[in-house]
Amino acid sequence: MTTAPLRVGAEVAAARGFADLRGLRVAVLGNPTSVLRVAGPPRRRVYLVDALRAAGVQVVALFGPEHGIWATAQDMIGVDDGVDPVFSLPVATLYGHDAGSLSLRPEALDGVDVLVFDIADVGARYYTYAATLVMALQACAARGVRVVVYDRPNPLGGVVVEGNAVELPRYQSFVGWIDVPQRHGLTIGELARLSAAEGNLRLDLQVVACEGWDIGAFLDDQPTEGLGPLWTPPSPNMPTLQTAIVYPGMCLIEATIWSEGRGTTRPFEVVGAPGVDACALADSLRRRLGDVLDARPLRFEPTFQKHHGAVCDGVVLEVLDRDRLPAVRLGLEVIAAALEVAPSSFDWRAEAYEFVQDRPAIDLLMGGSHARLCLLRQAPMDEVCADFAAAERAFAARAKAHLCYRRPRGLLA
Repeated sequence: MTTAPLRVGAEVAAARGFADLRGLRVAVLGNPTSVLRVAGPPRRRVYLVDALRAAGVQVVALFGPEHGIWATAQDMIGVDDGVDPVFSLPVATLYGHDAGSLSLRPEALDGVDVLVFDIADVGARYYTYAATLVMALQACAARGVRVVVYDRPNPLGGVVVEGNAVELPRYQSFVGWIDVPQRHGLTIGELARLSAAEGNLRLDLQVVACEGWDIGAFLDDQPTEGLGPLWTPPSPNMPTLQTAIVYPGMCLIEATIWSEGRGTTRPFEVVGAPGVDACALADSLRRRLGDVLDARPLRFEPTFQKHHGAVCDGVVLEVLDRDRLPAVRLGLEVIAAALEVAPSSFDWRAEAYEFVQDRPAIDLLMGGSHARLCLLRQAPMDEVCADFAAAERAFAARAKAHLCYRRPRGLLA
């Protein structure tokens, strides 16, 4: 275990004065997590754009991922191009109103020498910032634009791998753009290296690695030398590290008509729907995961999205042992419990999901139909997850050549 203070990639680059960017026209693909800590005095955090400008780097444009450059837009809400009022720079959206908006338009790279990517990921396949990065790599390769990724730790640590594969190309989507397990254990920089290599991209790609990252630890266990918190909410419904810990499984509730807690103060940690027997649901989840997770009956009223303005009956999840929590399986167990105790109130999402209408959202999130079909016939959970182990091993074998950090244990070691 390392005891050196963690420095994220942007802080490592800042210590070098961003020397490799001077004299070049730079575009930044970022959001509110694009911050770095400075020792001061006073000790504080500054935005990457401000730090680049202070070092004499010419920033010419901004690109905003899903939720926008300031993460103000809610889930699956399109964002328009514009001029950012804080940095007085043009902003091109990479999450607009149709599937075509997800790819970086070639003309958006006019007058750009280098694209700098600096966004915190949460370590889950569905989280769309990695998909945005991979699409940007493809666009930059086509235009001969250099890409620099300022790496950040995987907040869930870099040791645990859990989940299955994406059946490409049938189930590729914005929430399954990269064939990695749902909890993949990689950093955003490692995902970039893996994707560039497997996509055979002719690309000048540089990943500025973190220093002092304790790879086996969660983000809140990282030493920071008093320079302030490492967590900045990367999207409107990812307020805390605890949210990220349950997200690899609880994101699956998006594929149902139940509320996953959007519009509450604990998204992905509360789940339910009107008329559910909350006590029966809690009892079922305790039986399924009681040694690592507690579930308490709860009534809540979402302020937007599913069941907006209606009182939902459900549970609040309390993680008892995050080191042993099977995060992906958690979401599947919640769906199985819903089908067990409240089948009349449960159904799959019927609306388009991430611009896809012709395949169920649960299949897009799971990368295939196996889990859905098993859940519907109430198969044992080991059968639902039967494809996990082989997919985890195959992924680890693919990923090892592209790692930026040596793992102390686990499949990626």
